[in-house]
Amino acid sequence: MSLPVLQVSNLGKAYRQYHSELNRVASWFGLPTKPANEHWVLRGISFAVASGEAVGIVGQNGAGKSTLLKLITGTQRPTQGNISINGRVAAILELGMGFNPEFTGRQNAYHAAGLMGFQHSDIEGVMPEIEEFAEIGEYFDQPVNTYSSGMQMRVAFAVVTAFRPEILIVDEALSVGDTYFQHKSFNRIREFQQQGTTLLMVSHDPGAIQSLCDRAILLESGMVLKDGNPEEVMDYYNALIAERENSTIRLEQLKDGKTQTISGTQEVLLTDVSLINEKEEKVELVNVGEFLGLCVSAKVRNHVPDLTIGYMIKDRLGLTIFGTNTCLLKFPISNLLPGKEVHIRFWFPANLGPGTYSVTIALHSGETHLIQNYEWRDLALVFEVVNIDKPQFYGVNWLSPTVEEV
Repeated sequence: MSLPVLQVSNLGKAYRQYHSELNRVASWFGLPTKPANEHWVLRGISFAVASGEAVGIVGQNGAGKSTLLKLITGTQRPTQGNISINGRVAAILELGMGFNPEFTGRQNAYHAAGLMGFQHSDIEGVMPEIEEFAEIGEYFDQPVNTYSSGMQMRVAFAVVTAFRPEILIVDEALSVGDTYFQHKSFNRIREFQQQGTTLLMVSHDPGAIQSLCDRAILLESGMVLKDGNPEEVMDYYNALIAERENSTIRLEQLKDGKTQTISGTQEVLLTDVSLINEKEEKVELVNVGEFLGLCVSAKVRNHVPDLTIGYMIKDRLGLTIFGTNTCLLKFPISNLLPGKEVHIRFWFPANLGPGTYSVTIALHSGETHLIQNYEWRDLALVFEVVNIDKPQFYGVNWLSPTVEEV
């Protein structure tokens, strides 16, 4: 069995304040000194990453995600624990990567690549590719202090990925780029993955985590809360964000082996979910474009001033294909007394590509479940789409195209 390319063992990082500068200096030499104040940002972090694996790091602001990446890349030193790396690391953690604002983009590219350990001749050989990938035109030979944040990101990413690394580490920095460059960057990351590069990335974008990563690690208060399948981890993370006082998060194992996440205050309970066709027959296998009804039933346990019922359709990777709710559709449900049962149907055409899809149901107040989450249930229903009578097509959506000669 091959050794992991990255091994993190009992990693911890604490920021300490001392009674005097003398005490601080003494601590550098291992002399016994007690800090006046100690704040642990990370503690007891352990995980391994195999060669070619893609791992997403997720968590709320302040969970310790960026600090973890800085420890792995060596820009900060751990307070405790060990990090073992087998391979060359390329990382883009902060906007500009320490670019000198007085230097041009080209000069900064030479400098940054040099700090990464490459010879001048090597950098010179890939400089045309860096310039071409960044796509900032004549600005490449202008001082960086004239750049927008998106232009700095273009140059930084082009430099970091000019040579394929064994391990690529990307922080949330890519989010500052424009949509076009984000797509271009993710395409390059996918190319590296196909060639065997290991990926470690921090992102708040569930789509990026679930489409690029084989695995996700959820950090909470500086500790690993969950490590596993990206879809399950993101479902749990979503429930964690929505959690309020008196609400709970439950994990249930389904027959197919998947883990279902259920959260909420339970003031309104989901009692039934089903999919029907136009003949009002329950279905689990549907034709591309078939008109469907999503039937949702709920029971009110406490008085609820307003209730929003929503659904999301996700593909097999857990990526949201479509979502809406009664609030967005201007369908108010209000002043519900204990014991009241609510039954509604959402009708829609299943303009989806062949494959397996799941439905998430949300019962809450207002436009989103972040306001008052009564119940959020992932994998509430699973259905299969097959193509019976449409021309062959590719992708997750059926757009009913036509063609004509002009």
